[in-house]
Amino acid sequence: MEEKLNELEAKISLAEELLDALNRTVFRQQQQIDRLQQDMRALREELTNAAPGEFAGPGGEIPPHY
Repeated sequence: MEEKLNELEAKISLAEELLDALNRTVFRQQQQIDRLQQDMRALREELTNAAPGEFAGPGGEIPPHY
């Protein structure tokens, strides 16, 4: 009986460690998501405030050999 109890305690300990690692991973991922959302907002604001043609893209550029 004591052996079973020790085995269960070891499994619980491992499960707690894994849960802590998972929580840290989720926390870091949420921080990355938050930063990406801020970047997207800033880019969206830049595009909204940009002058027409300022972000024309490569299709509107004349190649250097012309």
